[in-house]
Amino acid sequence: MKRQSSVRLAAIIVLLLPFLLGGCSDLFGKSSPEPSASETSTGAPSSDPSTAPDSSGGVTAYLSAWERLDYAGMYALLSPFVKNDLTEEQFVKRYQTIYDALKVSNLVVTALPAEHQTLDGASTEGTAVTGAGTAVKGFAYHATMDTAEGPISFNNKGRVRKTVEDGVTSWLIDWNPSYIFPGMEEGDTVRIEKTPAVRGEIVDRNGNPLAVNIEAAQLGIVPSKLGDSADTVKATMAKKLGMAVQDIDRKLSASWVKPNLFVPIAVVVDDAVREELVALPGVAAQKVMVRRYPLGEAAAHLIGYIGEINADELKTREAEGYKAGDMIGKTGLELMLETQLHGTSGKAAVIVDRTGVRKSVVAGQAASNGVKYKLTIDTVLQQAIYEEVKADEASVAAIRPETGEVLALLSSPSYDPNAFVQGVSKEQYRQWNEDPRHPFLNRFSQAYAPGSSFKVITAAIGLDSGALDPDEAKEIPGLTWKKDSSWGKYYVKRVHDMNPVDLSQALIYSDNIYFAQTALAIGKKQFVAGAARFGIGEPLPLAYPLSASQLARGGGAPSGDIQLADSGYGQGQVAMTTLHVAFSYSALVNGGNIAYPQLSEADSAFAGKLWKEQAMSVDTAERVKADLVKAVASPEGVGHGAYIAGASIAGKTGTAELKASKGTEGQENGWFVGFDADDPQLLISMMIENVQGRGGSRYVAPKVKRIFEQIKQ
Repeated sequence: MKRQSSVRLAAIIVLLLPFLLGGCSDLFGKSSPEPSASETSTGAPSSDPSTAPDSSGGVTAYLSAWERLDYAGMYALLSPFVKNDLTEEQFVKRYQTIYDALKVSNLVVTALPAEHQTLDGASTEGTAVTGAGTAVKGFAYHATMDTAEGPISFNNKGRVRKTVEDGVTSWLIDWNPSYIFPGMEEGDTVRIEKTPAVRGEIVDRNGNPLAVNIEAAQLGIVPSKLGDSADTVKATMAKKLGMAVQDIDRKLSASWVKPNLFVPIAVVVDDAVREELVALPGVAAQKVMVRRYPLGEAAAHLIGYIGEINADELKTREAEGYKAGDMIGKTGLELMLETQLHGTSGKAAVIVDRTGVRKSVVAGQAASNGVKYKLTIDTVLQQAIYEEVKADEASVAAIRPETGEVLALLSSPSYDPNAFVQGVSKEQYRQWNEDPRHPFLNRFSQAYAPGSSFKVITAAIGLDSGALDPDEAKEIPGLTWKKDSSWGKYYVKRVHDMNPVDLSQALIYSDNIYFAQTALAIGKKQFVAGAARFGIGEPLPLAYPLSASQLARGGGAPSGDIQLADSGYGQGQVAMTTLHVAFSYSALVNGGNIAYPQLSEADSAFAGKLWKEQAMSVDTAERVKADLVKAVASPEGVGHGAYIAGASIAGKTGTAELKASKGTEGQENGWFVGFDADDPQLLISMMIENVQGRGGSRYVAPKVKRIFEQIKQ
């Protein structure tokens, strides 16, 4: 009996031994057994031994819920170990806050293959044992998503914890903050950082500033600190800043203003003004970067200015990343080159700790600053020309005729673009806007009747077509002439009674009748074709928008003999910008060719190239150039006001009459186009409005002379 009992006991021990050893393995720190056929990763028993579940089921369910942004479903799959310290509300809020800030979309989360599923402290099968004897297993996953700051993609590790409840074994997610993004810890969050792009600067050919970024003071008021001095402070600020007290009150009454908030009033660059005003109660200053235009009025129409984007501009530019409050080019090159100058702001999603210290970048891109633009403009020349014409209504263009580089381009009267950056007052804006001389009008972009300055083009067409013999002395008696009785009461008038007259004399004395007859001798077809060789009828090939030249309205041809005759001396419906006239004259120093226009380094690809080849022949260019030197050197010449002893100034005057009918009083615009024939580094084309009663074109020539004299010093 005893022996039989002993045998039975030994058998029972042998049968129980695997279970006893298995149950003790966690205690000894050895590998946990895989879940049995009766264990599932979701807590439900499995009835099919062939599908014995493991930890992958819980991982798959969790990643699937994550992809769907089912945060509650994700939380349900967390281990009790995690849930003890994290409520569902906290868990859901954390994901929602971060994902909403990033504007997450197209989230894809996938489990990585088994070879990636490693865990520190795990066995080769990927299972580890905690100090409490609970088994955990490692898994790895790959996540990709699109965000407002750019795409995010990363590999990461996680682990599941073996959990037994009511006899059912589950493998649940042992979550921690690093599951959101690698490197996140408890208390960390994601912050969106934006770095504004630095606007590209505009400089002249020598690197001198035309539009630059400088540090300035943004003056403002903290309403609660004004105390009893409010009226005095506002009055003092208004006087110093050139504002009205009403302008300050309007800013202080904005809907967002609160007593303790800083309310921006104006930007100042004068340190003395800043120091004086910040000493007042309630006035403070903040450093800001602002746009500065060193030439002010002298280059306002060319360079333009920037201002805060308005609603209409925002609609157009929003897709490009612009937002309310951004600065944008309003006029001039600031507007024309906006895309290149603006740059792209940087933005990044960064992980920061509970104190706000940046730890790492999750996604984003660095700011891409705007392009620096180097113009062919010469600021010294631009300023010198402006000083000569600032009291006039004028358009002036200056070029280097041999290369096609634009050296100066300006309009007068002008305005100070810095006022718009600093905050122009209503009174100042009203004065400019109501000024009858129209300082906001960009005259160099407009086409005007070129008057007698066009006679050079008529002469060139006539000579090259064979319709004009330069040495023929034409019989032209009297001061008026008409073709025949078909003209009725219409006639062409000249100033000097010179008879007979050849080409040289016609240019010296600017004979309208001579060039009217020349245009008729050329004929409409050849006249139009000849003008086209100078680019008339098309815009200049520059990024800056300038009016296209024309022989007749709508880009057509002169409609009859009267209009053709008037076109011969730059009247009728002929219209050109001062810059186009300058380029037409450049053919005189380039053997008849017109160089390709250049305004910036971006046009350097055209350096050495021709815009118009053989606008006139070499012989014609030499003949007309010599005659223009005589027109200035001769004391009787209408261009003698530009004469400089020791120089060979070649030039042509022009007076364009804007009258309702013959014999009536009306506006006259004066022209002078000139260059030094022996040293053609500079060619100036100047037009001044309303020269009637001031000597006509003779008012203009001395101004060009003084500019040449200054530049040669």
